[in-house]
Amino acid sequence: MASSSDPALNEELQCSICLELFTDPVTTPCGHNFCRSCLSKCWTNTQTCFCPLCKDQFIKRPDLKINTTLREVAQHFKEKLNPGEPEVFCDFCDERKQKAVKTCLTCQSSYCDSHLEPHLRVPRLKKHKLINAVENLEDYICQKHERPLELFCRDDQTCVCLFCTEGEHKTHNTVPIEEESREKKMPFHPDVSECGHFLASSELEHAENQLVQTQIDVHQMIQDRMKKIQEIKHSVELRKRNTDKEKSSSVELFTDLIRSIERCQSELMEMMEEQQKAAEKRAEDLIEELEQEITELKRRNTEIEQLSHTDDHLHLIQMNSSLYSRPHNKNWTEIRIDSDVNVNSLNRALIKLKETQDATLNKKLCQTGLKFVQKFAVDVTLDPDTAHPSLILSDDGKQVTDGGIEQDVPENPKRFDEDLSVLSKQGFSSGRFYYEVQVKGKTEWDLGVVRESINRMGELRLSPDYGFWSLILRNKNHYKACDHTSVSLSLREKPEKVGVFVDYEEGLVSFYDVMSRSLIYSFTGQTFTERLYPVFSPCYHYKGKNSRPLIITPVSPLLD
Repeated sequence: MASSSDPALNEELQCSICLELFTDPVTTPCGHNFCRSCLSKCWTNTQTCFCPLCKDQFIKRPDLKINTTLREVAQHFKEKLNPGEPEVFCDFCDERKQKAVKTCLTCQSSYCDSHLEPHLRVPRLKKHKLINAVENLEDYICQKHERPLELFCRDDQTCVCLFCTEGEHKTHNTVPIEEESREKKMPFHPDVSECGHFLASSELEHAENQLVQTQIDVHQMIQDRMKKIQEIKHSVELRKRNTDKEKSSSVELFTDLIRSIERCQSELMEMMEEQQKAAEKRAEDLIEELEQEITELKRRNTEIEQLSHTDDHLHLIQMNSSLYSRPHNKNWTEIRIDSDVNVNSLNRALIKLKETQDATLNKKLCQTGLKFVQKFAVDVTLDPDTAHPSLILSDDGKQVTDGGIEQDVPENPKRFDEDLSVLSKQGFSSGRFYYEVQVKGKTEWDLGVVRESINRMGELRLSPDYGFWSLILRNKNHYKACDHTSVSLSLREKPEKVGVFVDYEEGLVSFYDVMSRSLIYSFTGQTFTERLYPVFSPCYHYKGKNSRPLIITPVSPLLD
């Protein structure tokens, strides 16, 4: 079939019988166009003439004339389809080479009109295989036997020569190439048999139904792919909007962080300035006091110097007690001004500021993280085929609790036989997903995700090494993350609702306290190669002390 860069125009210029561009097109009274030879073949050996496309019947055979305008358009389009097609020249012209019109596969040569004449006249040459002149003659010749490729091997789906059928293709199903070509076209022409006769009505109806169904299927495939294109475009646009929103939120968060740091820096600088001013004031006071003592000591020294040269012995004796007694001045050896900044007080101030800012920032970071993962919320329901026989599931598949006694349930290799656990019906092998579980009022529970291939028989080993990524509660307030090495968790608040988030490609499993909007624990750097399933264990009810169910709850997005 011809092809073009303009498939719509190509289709308009195709004959619906041979599916090729029109050759000598004619128009039926109902307005449809066909190649004259194709339509004539359809109307051979039939008394009733009708349109092969719309099935309109004609009382008498129409007198069809060639639609010259349509023929010229089709011819122009053919030339456009094959620009610069190489010309094939006659192999036997001596001087000026003439354009070849036919190629003989038997002689493996091309001929112009004059040199072709013997092939049309001599009986022996008339048996040769002639085709329209071609340049790539080797494509039509068996490279092994150098004979024309005249047959098609249906077993090996390849073209062969007569000599091939006497060798490796001897027992194979071979047919003439022309026959195979016609049969490959026949599914698209249910009206006509190989010899050109119309098929029986039942066969025709069946063929038409097949064609209609094929058209419906193809149309549906087109619609599905167009819909998928729209889905992809919508997903990209939605992701862009979410990215812009998250960028804005992140900018706001880090702006607050920068402001907090700047405020902390300003307060620290102010505190340091105040300490420096206090140190300078104390130094001024001490210097003033020292200068006063120096003045007093100098005065005493002058008086003592004068008395040392006086002859007034009475005055000397009278002044002896006051001048020779040691002055009662301050002990300055223990008094100093530190040159170092008071690091301890600054540290205390910084810690206080940090605690204040961290509380705000951590809250904002956790809120941002939880808001982000909640966007990947999925609808999860419990799978009764996997539930331990003692577990009781609600009709809607959203709640599970321990019933205390084993129920009569069908045997199933998917079922947990010792551990009080149940999986979800939904499994995930890519992307991100998030769900929330109410654990309020329970003293023990297990939550997490597992590999599809985990061993469900006997006592379970809750560790990533065995395909479990779990968070558990024991004895009312002992929380543990079952990592490769068990990790005890100290939580400020007792979670009432736990959010579970998984990023398959990133190898991340995170648990959140939804009410306090805080991250409890994350398994990071994991490698997932199988489908993952959420797993739930309400644990034993312990005579009613742990009888409350685990409840899969709808995800309510956080409000700012």
